[in-house]
Amino acid sequence: MKFDKYHMDIRVLECYGIYFEIFRNSLTVNTASSVDYPGVTIMVEAVILLGGMGLIIGAGLAFASKIFYVYVDPMIVEVEGLLPGANCGGCGLPGCSANAEAIVAGKASPASCVAAGEETAVAIAAALGVSIEAKEPDIARPGCTYGVRDAAIKYSYQGLSTCQAAAMLYGGMKECGIGCLGLGSCEKACPFDAIRMGHDGLPVVDEKLCTGCGTCERVCPKHIITLSSVTRRILKEYTTDDCTTPCQRACPAGIDICAYIGHINTGDYQKAVEVIKERNPFPTVIGRICPRPCETECRRNLVDEPVAINFLKRYAADYEKQTGSHILPYKAPDTHRRVAIVGGGVEGLSAAFFSARLGHAPVVFEAGATPGGLLRTAIAQYRLPPEILDWDIAGVEAMGVEVRTRQTLGKDFTVASLLAQGFEAVFTAAGGWDSRTERLGNAPPEQAVPGLHLLIDLIKSGLNNRYKLDLGPDAVILESGEMTMEAVKICRHLGAKKISVIFRDPAEKTQLAPATLSLLQQEGVDVFFNTDVTSLSGRGDKLAQIACTDRTTGEKSDITANALIIESGRMPELLFQRTDKESSDAGVASPAGQTVAWTAAAPRKNPEYAPAPGLLAEGDVITDFSAAIRAIAAGRRAAASIHNALYGIDIHLPDNVVTRDTVLQCVNYLEDDIVQIPRQIMPQCDISRIPSQCREVEQGFTEEMARAEAARCLKCGLICYSDQSVKKAEAA
Repeated sequence: MKFDKYHMDIRVLECYGIYFEIFRNSLTVNTASSVDYPGVTIMVEAVILLGGMGLIIGAGLAFASKIFYVYVDPMIVEVEGLLPGANCGGCGLPGCSANAEAIVAGKASPASCVAAGEETAVAIAAALGVSIEAKEPDIARPGCTYGVRDAAIKYSYQGLSTCQAAAMLYGGMKECGIGCLGLGSCEKACPFDAIRMGHDGLPVVDEKLCTGCGTCERVCPKHIITLSSVTRRILKEYTTDDCTTPCQRACPAGIDICAYIGHINTGDYQKAVEVIKERNPFPTVIGRICPRPCETECRRNLVDEPVAINFLKRYAADYEKQTGSHILPYKAPDTHRRVAIVGGGVEGLSAAFFSARLGHAPVVFEAGATPGGLLRTAIAQYRLPPEILDWDIAGVEAMGVEVRTRQTLGKDFTVASLLAQGFEAVFTAAGGWDSRTERLGNAPPEQAVPGLHLLIDLIKSGLNNRYKLDLGPDAVILESGEMTMEAVKICRHLGAKKISVIFRDPAEKTQLAPATLSLLQQEGVDVFFNTDVTSLSGRGDKLAQIACTDRTTGEKSDITANALIIESGRMPELLFQRTDKESSDAGVASPAGQTVAWTAAAPRKNPEYAPAPGLLAEGDVITDFSAAIRAIAAGRRAAASIHNALYGIDIHLPDNVVTRDTVLQCVNYLEDDIVQIPRQIMPQCDISRIPSQCREVEQGFTEEMARAEAARCLKCGLICYSDQSVKKAEAA
């Protein structure tokens, strides 16, 4: 082979780390020679073609590398390397790679992997440069009363083998619209073999194997099996997805009445107390004074008489007291977050109790010599002896609550001083108008909340300012009704330069007469209708402004305010937090002399009125709770609000939360042949023998009476209840 001419230039191209050398100029081949060697021409053309293709492909890859370049965060790689690589989906994400990305992005906890241990969580936290709190275990928990065997059959499945298919095609097997379908989709889906279907057709969870991954919860089409933990149960409000009983829905505290009565029936009194204390830290007290709305809704009313629900609660609580040792419900791991609760009445102590169960460190500040509020002073001792109240309060303290007495808000300390001491949240539950009157008499009211005054105190202080109120230049009057003009006159006389009046209702629904409105406008007063006051903010012991929301448009606005006067018989419950946390680490006291900036908002409201935001919304307490059991429920909601605020969790309630107006499946007659059984009568002491021979009028059930009364319970669900014909057949 002979080449007449051979010219070559070399260019080196780099693409994905591979080096290619190609000819820049074409190979020149002698034509005469090519005739003698035809294969050479073909070979040269092939070389040129391949070289050209290589050039084009290399250039394309280089160009694509610029466009489709994907950056891999080394932190994600490191976190994924620490995960076990099980790809079980227990974290709720599709594999460990997705979980690693979520952890680095802050969307998942370093402890989110359910297949790994605490060491992995600590290692991930160290890699991220953060610390983690102890992880509270989640356990799957079935929430249905009856299984397939004991429930009325509504549909046949005709070969279907999954709960999802049965729910989609037939709606379900049981008459109950949310009942367990019993086909075991949760059992098949569990990646840790922690679930099996019991003989009654309900799932049974092995708590030792359950990791709380939530797979069963996600595959259950009827929401029968859900994750459960102390925190989840405290934060929870019942929804239409829950199998709740009529008595449970009627109880303001939401106690699982059917469960604790069932434990009394079997003689497991300790477990009964544990169930009661899930929602009620004062079982011994409430067992004596509750107005018993649950018994009004008891389904046995359709047969004979309601079960003596409250007397059974008292029996279980008295059993605990007789043992001399408090039975404490489960609590979450310690978070070491300090929470201050102002007021040692039922609501304040309940808020502290549930906060302690959530893992926080609550301190209660009580103005009186002993905690207990009106329970100690307003109820006759033959109905509620002091030692009974003391016993339940001691149980609250045993949960980890510190109580400091003779500490008055506005006198011995302020909200700002508590925040400066390192408390991460301050909740005010200072009590109703009657407890305030008892404590103060004719003395001037303390400045309990910065800049917040009751309208009655402003009117009583009068033009001569007998209470020495300091209103500042900007005053806001909320819901003043017919006293608006007098309130404006006093505020102006006491030095307010700018006055605003706010009403929650539209103008036509208020008590403000057109002539009064015209006069207010002439006085330069700003009047706002259809407006909610949603939060307060200030610095130190001074109020600075209030946040408002138009109830129609949702438009938000701020109003400068040094004083807020409210038409209420009591100080509202408020939750305070610092807004200048950058100047002091959470939980650490501020340097001496440094004032703290804060914000305050109302805690979670009763679900009956949850859609209404702001202070003094519909359903807010104006004077006092109608019963101690309602104050307990408010304390649990306050603890939930504190917890959510500490972690920045949205407190929005689900749309299907159960209220008195919710339409639920129920029954108005009983189909079974229910045998009438007389209710046990509470033994009583002659009132004339008190206190010489009897300490209380009602003496309490004996064990035989309690067991007999507990057996009357029908073990209700939404529409199901104990089928006594099945019991008779089994007994035969």
